[in-house]
Amino acid sequence: MATNRRSRKRGLRGLRPAAVRCAALLTGLAALTTLTGCSGDDTPSSVASKAASAAKSVGGQATAAASSLASEASEAFSSATAEVGRKLDGIEGGVDAKGDVKLGTPTADGDRSAVEVTVTNSADSTKSFAVEVDFKDSGGKLLDSVLVTVTDVPAGKTAKAIARSHRALSGEVKAEAARAVRY
Repeated sequence: MATNRRSRKRGLRGLRPAAVRCAALLTGLAALTTLTGCSGDDTPSSVASKAASAAKSVGGQATAAASSLASEASEAFSSATAEVGRKLDGIEGGVDAKGDVKLGTPTADGDRSAVEVTVTNSADSTKSFAVEVDFKDSGGKLLDSVLVTVTDVPAGKTAKAIARSHRALSGEVKAEAARAVRY
């Protein structure tokens, strides 16, 4: 019960910026619908003119909201990619092991993409691996980047893991082992 009261008091402050923009867009669309019947001058040309003006205003708001959402998605993707790099850079005593990593063919996994990662431990003791898997489109554009860890692989043995994209990817998706560290 206390949670519900707290939620009601939040108002728009508790919503994400994208939700606030969507609410503003819906309000604009409601105003557009109302405008067509709220004038003393109800000639077809005046109604059409007012509707066109309102539509232009709402269209501008929608374009701005879409642009802002795309910018937020791009920033989130850049942040996630940077985080993968920081984690790899933070591994102490690791050695480059990209040559010990093989990737399968990406497949659909629900609404995301997935690829099998196979690591071979060429060291003389048990080691773990951290592999950065980049998902790219057919043109080579980076779509997503994930970090997969494979722990405690015995000397001379192979182990497998699955790398799953963080979000839905469309079109032809390719996977590449961008970096790999054995530690």
